[in-house]
Amino acid sequence: MAANPTEPSGRKLKMGIVGLGVGTAEILPAMASTGKIDIVAAADVNPRSLEAFRARYGGRTYDSVEKLCDDPEVEAVWVATPNKFHAAHTIVAAERGKHVVVEKPMAVSLQEAESMIEASMRNKVKLICGHTQSFLPHIRTMRRIIRSGEVGRLCALNVWAYSDWMLRPRTPEELDIDQGGGLAYRQAPHQVDTLRLLGGGMVRSVRGATREWFGARPIPGYYSAFMEFEDGLPANLMHNGYGYFVAAELVPWGGRKHHYTEEQRVDVRRKLRAGTRDEFQDKEALRIGGDQERLTADRAKKKPWVPNDLGVLVASCERGDLRQSEFGIYVHGDDGTKDVPIVTASSDSGRSAELDELYNGVVHDAPIRHSGQWGMATLEVCLAIMQSSRERREIRLSHQVPSPDTD
Repeated sequence: MAANPTEPSGRKLKMGIVGLGVGTAEILPAMASTGKIDIVAAADVNPRSLEAFRARYGGRTYDSVEKLCDDPEVEAVWVATPNKFHAAHTIVAAERGKHVVVEKPMAVSLQEAESMIEASMRNKVKLICGHTQSFLPHIRTMRRIIRSGEVGRLCALNVWAYSDWMLRPRTPEELDIDQGGGLAYRQAPHQVDTLRLLGGGMVRSVRGATREWFGARPIPGYYSAFMEFEDGLPANLMHNGYGYFVAAELVPWGGRKHHYTEEQRVDVRRKLRAGTRDEFQDKEALRIGGDQERLTADRAKKKPWVPNDLGVLVASCERGDLRQSEFGIYVHGDDGTKDVPIVTASSDSGRSAELDELYNGVVHDAPIRHSGQWGMATLEVCLAIMQSSRERREIRLSHQVPSPDTD
């Protein structure tokens, strides 16, 4: 019988990191502070990033995923390489008996996702599809309220995001749809994963559209879609990543900043149009050790929620609507509005939830909620949005799985 995940085990999970990009710069401080993870190794092709990793974390470094996965001390591998490598690197790790967390999107095709699942099952390792905002505390709180039935049956879901995603520094593969680039591949998983979690998981069909209208970025920077669940639940999602307006302005405490201030967005847009932006240097500045690295190590101060890459989410139920508040969930019900606080030990960004799921899955053999099958179902919806846009028709789905019973 599996151990109780709430009981401390006294041991740390030995972690190897593959890909020291911007996402990794954000998760590493959470790994270092959780008390459950021992960061022992990293692999990347960028010598400066490897040097910064050694200086900060003292782990071993490698120039290939194969070498890292041959390290006998590594128990689990965090795959944060470019999207086109997610499948190959996950399979390399699984074939060497390593547990895997792969960042979104899980892969760039359903065939790749199936191969990843098969490799994990064949080698009896855990596979977690991570880095989506369905892990966030306010989403988990919203789900608990819906499942409690206090505002009746869930009737509709709507989420919309306005961000500056298209203005952030990009590597060439991020600007290539065939390599998993573009907004629908890289950001739709946040919304799709969340809607599937709240709506029960089983999406019947998708009708979507993607659009691009900024010549300096030859990839779609906008998508919208209608999802219908098997039980008839309707869900609408939209993301505009062009950065003229950001959704943070919609809440009194949000301000006019997303990743960039309005003045910075104007400057970036001007440089992109003129072809004078040093994209490589701007990207380097965000990586580990860069002067713009977004550290998340300070988790003591509770931070307010603001609309981010997930956007503004509203769940409509028979007797009320739910949406995010500054530090909780607004429940607009028959008796008025109440603000349900989120109970967390810190200003949890959600990244610790991913680490807890990995740790409990490996150390305590607890069930994996964001499994390979779950990740493939989310990927199927994202691919369907793009296919629907190309073919201008509704796409029926066939790889969906139910939401987990546990919160």
